Amino acid sequence: MEKQATPKGAGIQMVMLFLYMVINFADKLVLQIAAIPIMTELHLSPEEYGSIGSYFFLCLTIAGLGVGFLANRWPTKIMILIMALTWAIVQFPMMGTVGFGTIVICRMLLGLGEGGAAWVATHGIYKWYPDHKRAMPTAWLSQGSAVGVVVAVPALTWIVVHVSWHAAFGTMGLVGLIWSAAWYFIGKEGPLVEPPTVVNMSDRVPYSKLLLSRTFFGCVIAVFGAYWTLSLAITWFVPFMVKGLGFEQSLGSNLSVLPWAVGAVTVISGGFLSTALVARGVSSKVARALLGTLPLAIGGIIMLFLPVSGGGWAAVVLLMVGTGLTGPIYVVCAPMLGEFVPDSQRAGVIATFGSLYVCSGIIAPSVMGYLVQHGVTQLDGYYSGFQFAGGLQLACAVIAMWLMAPAIDRARVRQLRGVVPAE
Repeated sequence: MEKQATPKGAGIQMVMLFLYMVINFADKLVLQIAAIPIMTELHLSPEEYGSIGSYFFLCLTIAGLGVGFLANRWPTKIMILIMALTWAIVQFPMMGTVGFGTIVICRMLLGLGEGGAAWVATHGIYKWYPDHKRAMPTAWLSQGSAVGVVVAVPALTWIVVHVSWHAAFGTMGLVGLIWSAAWYFIGKEGPLVEPPTVVNMSDRVPYSKLLLSRTFFGCVIAVFGAYWTLSLAITWFVPFMVKGLGFEQSLGSNLSVLPWAVGAVTVISGGFLSTALVARGVSSKVARALLGTLPLAIGGIIMLFLPVSGGGWAAVVLLMVGTGLTGPIYVVCAPMLGEFVPDSQRAGVIATFGSLYVCSGIIAPSVMGYLVQHGVTQLDGYYSGFQFAGGLQLACAVIAMWLMAPAIDRARVRQLRGVVPAE
């Protein structure tokens, strides 16, 4: 069977959606970059600060589920534009005098606007790239988070230190408005699937059959463990560097870039390797499942040793590597689900997947806040929180590797759709 070609114009759409993910992640990070001055100015305890992150991830989870199913019916260009405008607008109230309640409301609204953002973007870019070329676009979208950190952290840190933390939020609002204007003129729907208005309903499979598949469960479990660590990175890395390890604000903020730098290497290299293995006919169980879960497990083992690191730069290195190795799992799961989920149902399934694993983000920030506030020392609390994250990563990786079976699920869905594989 002849493989589909990549349509003309895919590259510019990839660039725009990559920038979309850069802004998406920078919007998440601005809170932790400003965490110390916010906690000091508003007299917030670690538990109160952790609860802000949990409220954000709660709304992210709720919105993600609904947004994904809407993307099955609405053009992705419109969905993405609405979401990006929401992120921008909710940043501006933070420029004024605010209290704990205002911050919680703004972060909850941001969560509602960002829910499902990555998976709607993934669904959108899959309309531009055929299956055998999807690992690299997925990797580049995932790298939007790493680049968002590398670019935004130094800039936002400078604004927080030399202007004010209020101005940092306003800056992100302005950047979001500029991107939204550009997307309005540049963004387009990809041609590789039928438009939402003319979906062939006979191709659809009961969602229960898709959501109860082994591969779907395996992907949720694997990324649940990875996202627990990621949500700590979004919420607690800078406070850990400053209050836990004793680095100054500027250095502590900039050091928080390091795990994302490692993640950039693992995500891109994982994407290249997965694409190459799939092209050579290697089974998806190896080229995608093993390639994602093995680094996740190794990263978890590394983080288990954080409490005996002695602190300082040794702790930074262990956290940098242990966290960075979670990257490849984000690259491989969406293509694995795309192997057997019908095009007309892909956005809903991927968004459900995202909404389920993001549940770890609801819990993790508050757990860390509790441990920090009630530990023998704050440093002990941080160590306990990151050690727990490492153990969870390891357990989730092992269970997920056993569950993931994309070839079996693909054959089962073909049978449900009455499709006979080509000889």
